[in-house]
Order: sequence, then structure tokens, then C-alpha cells
Amino acid sequence: MTSQPTSTTVTIDGMTCGHCAATIRDAVSPLAGVTNVDVSVRSRAMTVRTDGPADLEAITTAVRDAGYEVTS
Repeated sequence: MTSQPTSTTVTIDGMTCGHCAATIRDAVSPLAGVTNVDVSVRSRAMTVRTDGPADLEAITTAVRDAGYEVTS
């Protein structure tokens, strides 16, 4: 049985500009299973698409290590 692609959206605190969004995208993109990362400064949201179940703990850790906070 193959895993189904999933999409997970979280809110991020601390983003103020496009550079912030790029930093977060660069931190999350290399995670295992991640196929696409969309970050919106305006909505303070990030949508992560994965080729199976999303590892929310790994995503949260990557965002935190980049200097931002996942709030939901």
C-alpha cells in the first residue's frame, strides 16, 4: 500500500518579510517526505505538502531552529 500525499497548514509567528519566508522554506524543504513548501508572510501561514503523513514534530523543530514559532 502506498502513502497518500498530504497537505498540512500551520501558522507561524515572527515572519515580517520575504527573507523570513525564504528562511523557513529552506529549513523545511529538505525534511524527509516534503514535496513542496508554500509560505505566506501576509497570512503568517505555511503549507507543507508531503508524499505521506506529515511529521509535524520535525516541521515544528525546523521552523523553531530557523528562529520562528509554529503557533497552530
